[in-house]
Amino acid sequence: MKREMQALMGMLLMSGVTAVSAGPAATLDQELAAVAADPAMPLASLSVLAVRNGKVQYQYQTGQRRIGASAAPVNADTMFRIASISKMMTTFGVMKLVEQHLLDLDADAGSYLGYALRNPHFPEQPITLRMLLTHTSSLRDDGGYSWGADVAIRDKLTGAGGVWASAANAAPGAYFTYTNLNWGVIGTIMEKVSGERFDRLMKRLLLEPMGIRGGYNPSEFSAAELADVATLYRKRTVDTEVWDSAGPWIAQVDDYGTRPPAAPAGIAHYIIGGNGTLFSPTGGMRISANDLGKIMLMLINKGQYQGRQILKPETVTLMFSQQWQDNGSNGDTYRGLYHSWGLGSQRFEDLPAFGNRLVEGGGFSAAGHLGDAYGLISTFVVDLKRGNGMVSLIGGTGADPERNPGRYSAMTRSEERILTALYRHAILGQ
Repeated sequence: MKREMQALMGMLLMSGVTAVSAGPAATLDQELAAVAADPAMPLASLSVLAVRNGKVQYQYQTGQRRIGASAAPVNADTMFRIASISKMMTTFGVMKLVEQHLLDLDADAGSYLGYALRNPHFPEQPITLRMLLTHTSSLRDDGGYSWGADVAIRDKLTGAGGVWASAANAAPGAYFTYTNLNWGVIGTIMEKVSGERFDRLMKRLLLEPMGIRGGYNPSEFSAAELADVATLYRKRTVDTEVWDSAGPWIAQVDDYGTRPPAAPAGIAHYIIGGNGTLFSPTGGMRISANDLGKIMLMLINKGQYQGRQILKPETVTLMFSQQWQDNGSNGDTYRGLYHSWGLGSQRFEDLPAFGNRLVEGGGFSAAGHLGDAYGLISTFVVDLKRGNGMVSLIGGTGADPERNPGRYSAMTRSEERILTALYRHAILGQ
């Protein structure tokens, strides 16, 4: 048996898998390798981390961060564009500015922007930062949510159509609709009150104090950082962009093995506070599972990391406290996935018959965020009371995720299998 285990460990290491060990971890390695290789939805890459009782218990990576001529395996330092988990990271920056009394969650957001932010269908109702952070601002993504340096976000926010075209049914504060544009406005506000460009502001507020690599602007990454950024993939036909599980992996974003990232067009003439969507506070952060683990430990330790107070304990409590809850008529829940929300964070209450249960059979209540863009599927969930949490970063799928639905949640079946395996083996120790 010992020889068989040694042989298995050798094969897994040769295939690019790391963090293999005996016992439950070896079983978990095998389960995750099987998920990644499942022909129903093969994964280009996978990086996971689990925290148990306030300590990193397990890490694992498999697959390639770059495929083709510049092929390179995923490792613990591989950074992924984490999609909407970026919203939660941006919120940490917002809350630092609240702590510094530069922002007030319940002030009229227009007072920071320098012009009125009003839903034209409800012109007397102020929109606050709290509403933006809880997806109850009444803004919608219909008119877009990301523009270049040559576009002033004011022009998008102050017209009667565009982003307000479908916003006539509910007043600000009254209805939850998941909206990416909220974070473009938030990023703009952050620039306005700090006088700093969003990407550099987030480095100062969060990344540098915690020794975290990456950020929101790859054009300013070091050569070593760029080498560690994962390309995101989908398996699609080359010409028609139709899903084809038998086809090649097609790079979707961050293909830096082919060419380095260019600075955002027009950045040299960008006016700080003119358009906070430029560096995608909604989805553009690049970070590794290892560094997301640092953030998870900081939250578990009441805002403290390695003796340094990153956020005040009361700030962490507020951020993850319930600000909105579905009552059956006050929000678009996306198949039950959105049931309870904090400030820039989702609350997973482990309720049956809803779409936000994280593990099969239940047992894990948490808060955090999910992400899905350009082939990436990401998860950051933490139980602050028990000191347990999980990170999962999928760097691309080889089949349409809609054809791989979950059995008990609104997530994909691959996500369900990954989180359930991490919970049972790394957190419960089964």
